[in-house]
This record gives sequence, structure tokens and C-alpha cells, in this order.
Amino acid sequence: MEKVILIKAGGGVVYCRKSGGLQVLLIHRRGVWDLPKGKVERDETVEEGAVREIEEETGCRGTRITGYLGTTEHFYRENGIKYKKITCWYAMQCRMADLRPQKEEQIDELRWMTLEEARNNVYYSNLKKVLSWFGEEAEKKSDTNPE
Repeated sequence: MEKVILIKAGGGVVYCRKSGGLQVLLIHRRGVWDLPKGKVERDETVEEGAVREIEEETGCRGTRITGYLGTTEHFYRENGIKYKKITCWYAMQCRMADLRPQKEEQIDELRWMTLEEARNNVYYSNLKKVLSWFGEEAEKKSDTNPE
């Protein structure tokens, strides 16, 4: 039986209000639109890891988790090793956006999009599901509903 290494990660649907209503932040990495996420360090909770990763990858500061969205998992191979990545997703409000893509993580662009634009642009199908979860939560919560 092949050995599989488990990776725990945290990620977020980063949102803010703009003049056009609710917007979410996508990252462009390795030629595709994605949501910010990353591996959780040993000394942090999943929530702390998600906030740290979002701040590192995007430059958003004062990021605040406003809700839990769900969990996704996927497998991938790297250098001949098989990994199973479990990612916990959160709705995250960006308070201070000094957007800077993290070049070390091969992120070359950041872009605010409407929820519909984001759903149409994310590359991975599990991210479309995460954005749907966010849309459902946005309808329930007054602090994320567009005005």
C-alpha cells in the first residue's frame, strides 16, 4: 500500500465591501485563479494558520474570521510522494488591504471580484464549492450582505 502524507491547511474567502457591493479576493498562481490558503504550522491552530497564510499571500492586514465555511480534501503528488491535503475554509473580512502578491509562492496577481466573477474564474472545482458555501453564508449574515 502506498504511503500518503497528511497535510492540514487553512484558507479563506477574503471579502470586503466596495462600491459595487460584496467582493472577494482571488490570487493568480501558476497560471490559474485560486483562493488563498496554506499549510498550518505545528504551533498554531487551523484558524491562526488560515489568517497568517491570507496575510502572507495577499498583504491583507487585520484579517478577521467571520465564519466557518467547510472542509475540502484533495490528493496530489510532489517529487514522487503522494499527499492528502485537508483544508478548512473560513469567511474572512479584510480590514486593511495593502495588496501585495507573495512572489515566493508564485502568486503574480491579486484581484477583487464579485462572487459570480470569482465562481466563474476559479480553476479548481472544489473552490467553486467553497465559494457557494460563502454565498450561502453571505445571504444569512447581514455583515456580509451587499448593501
